[in-house]
Amino acid sequence: MSQAEAGASPGRPSSVAIVERIEHHTADTRSLFLRPTTGPLAFLPGQFLSLLLPVDGAVLTRPYSIASRPEDNDLLEICLNEVPGGRGSHYLCSLAVGAQINFTGPWGTFTLDQPPAAACIFLADGTGIAPMRPMMRRVLESESSFPVHLLYRAEDEAHLLYRNELLRWTRQHLRFVFESMLPTPPDGWTGLRGTFLEQVEARYVSGDADRGRHFYICGVGPAVTQLRDLLRGAGYQRRAVQYEKW
Repeated sequence: MSQAEAGASPGRPSSVAIVERIEHHTADTRSLFLRPTTGPLAFLPGQFLSLLLPVDGAVLTRPYSIASRPEDNDLLEICLNEVPGGRGSHYLCSLAVGAQINFTGPWGTFTLDQPPAAACIFLADGTGIAPMRPMMRRVLESESSFPVHLLYRAEDEAHLLYRNELLRWTRQHLRFVFESMLPTPPDGWTGLRGTFLEQVEARYVSGDADRGRHFYICGVGPAVTQLRDLLRGAGYQRRAVQYEKW
C-alpha cells in the first residue's frame, strides 16, 4: 500500500516538531532530526509522518517515512532527497536547526512490529531504505534466529545511505546479509548489477521452492508493484509480501 493510499485524516489536529539536528548524506540528500514539542511520539517501525509545509501561500502535505526507531532518544528522523522542481523537498532542505514543522501522524500500514517466524528479505530502492531501517533493527534486536537479507539499490555509491551502519550490522549479526546494487556500476564494483526483478526472480522464484519467506519492498515507481506481483504470483502468501510505493 502506498503512503497516499494509507493517507492521513484531514480532520486530525496537527502537532509541532522542532528541527534539532541536520545530517547531510550527500549534496542532495539529508536527514532532519525532529523533536515533537508534546514529547515522545509512539509509532511502529515503517510508519510515516504527514508534514504540513507552508509553501507559496498554501499548505502542502508531504509524507515522509520515519527512519529512526521508536526507542531512539525521543527524536524522529526523516530522510529525504531534494527533488528537482519538488516544492516540498526544496522547502525542507531550506530549513535550519530550530525551525518548526507541523505534522500529523504517525500513519501507514507498511509496518513490522513483531518479527515473523520466517526469513525476512528487504528490497530497498534509494531513500526507500528509510522505513526499512527501523524494521530491520526491530528484527535483528529480537530473539528471532531467522535470516535477514537486505538488497539495496541506489543510483550510485554515494547514495547508498547508512552504508557504514549496515556493514556494521553484518559484523554484529551473523544472520544479517547486506548486498548493494547499482544500475551502472563503475569499474571495480564488486556489488550486484542488474535489476531487482532479475535478482529476485533468480534467487527467490526459480532459485528454489521455498515459499515461506517474508518480503518488505519500498521504492519509487512501477518496479515496486512488479516485484509484488512476481512474488505473489510465484506462490508467496499475500500477507508475506508487504510493500510501500512512492
